[in-house]
Amino acid sequence: MIFKSFEIEKINFDEKKFCLLYGNNEGLKKEIIYKINLKRNFPIIFYEEKEILNKIEILLNEIFNRSFFENDKIIVINNCSDKIENLVLEIIDKDINNIIIFFKSENLEKKSKLRNLFEKKKNLAIIPLYPDTNETLSKLTNNFLKINKIQMSQSNINLIVDKCNGDRIHLKNELEKIKSYTETNKIIRTEEILKLINLSENHSINELINVCLTKNKKKLLNILNENNYSTEDSILIIRTFLIKVRRILILSKIYEINNNLDATLLIAKPPVFWKEKDLVKEQLTKWNSKSLKKLIFEITDLELLVKKNIFNRNDVINDFMITKAS
Repeated sequence: MIFKSFEIEKINFDEKKFCLLYGNNEGLKKEIIYKINLKRNFPIIFYEEKEILNKIEILLNEIFNRSFFENDKIIVINNCSDKIENLVLEIIDKDINNIIIFFKSENLEKKSKLRNLFEKKKNLAIIPLYPDTNETLSKLTNNFLKINKIQMSQSNINLIVDKCNGDRIHLKNELEKIKSYTETNKIIRTEEILKLINLSENHSINELINVCLTKNKKKLLNILNENNYSTEDSILIIRTFLIKVRRILILSKIYEINNNLDATLLIAKPPVFWKEKDLVKEQLTKWNSKSLKKLIFEITDLELLVKKNIFNRNDVINDFMITKAS
């Protein structure tokens, strides 16, 4: 019998003791099992399909050989396929009490025997679990921020969601990092969010942008050739680019007044770290406030263009950066 992911509360697991969770949303699978376990407080035992098929008696002993101390349990069988159908047929009509068995699988085609079995049998439950949409992840983020009393702009919420690529487990991990940060820092800016969520910078997105702003085209091409930035990194690259340009614009206006690079960096807020001082000095000599203002508008237009071009985002960004480094 088919259920939607949000209908989990409708499933009577005293009657439907066998549930097939299939699809690519691993985070939602874990969440469903966690919710059921939270209500039942049963110990959870995990197996792989291959392990069960090689020694079927393992599962049968777990189900039928009950002890006084381990009477109730949840059994989770991972990576299931049509190969386990016969075993399911063997046990679904047995008298089983206080045991729930979850069969976890990736995508199953309509002609799958296992999927058809769970869809047609009324005493079985099947829940298709597809990747979360950005809209769903955005709602989860807003709920988390509301519960934890964290204020954040919608653009920063979108930034976090884009980075998570439809994975609610990844989203949860990123939000927990932000929660920990805000326990000691009342305000969290885009710059801090970028640092917290940017786990895989490859050759470092910061370095990529710094090289572009110093107009070192040769080094920029080397970085682009050596690294394979994912499509999910595209928005992160643009947002980081925008933050850096805005910061340089502020410094550029000061530098145009005092004409002293060292004095400009000395009064910079937030402070420029010593490792970045030479880079920032070089960038200030390559760009003036007028060209930086123009660049900000161009980066904003770039973000809109990238969002429209889902399949060649990286090419659009690469071309833009190469042009600006020339």
